[in-house]
Amino acid sequence: MAQQNSFDIVSQVDRAEVTNAIQQTIKEVRQRFDFKGSTATVVLEKDELILSAEDETKLRNMNDILQQKLVRRSVPLKALSYGTVDPAAGGSVRQRAQIQQGIPQEKAKEVVKFIKDSKAKVQASIQGDVVRVSGKDRDTLQDIIAKLKAKDFGIDMQFSNYRTN
Repeated sequence: MAQQNSFDIVSQVDRAEVTNAIQQTIKEVRQRFDFKGSTATVVLEKDELILSAEDETKLRNMNDILQQKLVRRSVPLKALSYGTVDPAAGGSVRQRAQIQQGIPQEKAKEVVKFIKDSKAKVQASIQGDVVRVSGKDRDTLQDIIAKLKAKDFGIDMQFSNYRTN
């Protein structure tokens, strides 16, 4: 029987690292002089970050601090999709940022189409929020991984579960 190799394309963000980055951001905001007396906060609710501050400048500065902390903790910034800056109570502003968990259906279809257009002898299938790629030759699978890393799909992708059946 022929050997079948496969790997999964996933998009997961480590929640603990996000929580740590938020705590470090809040600590730095409390210590910085330009945030003296500010009520700027970052809150994590399910798969969404809520940033709030007195004005857009402070919100932008706090977002920069947060992004630095996320990068330092190896959380990809592509995993965040920011909403618009909305006015909130008391003259403050608020912005929501979705944390991507799993590959969205449209992006998964785009990845599968890209793999099929590469004319490699592999099969790609969508399984929920994961794309599974399988084929007989390991080298072909590694070529597919290299091509996927070279192309920007606008989402963060990791390659996991590389196995031989």
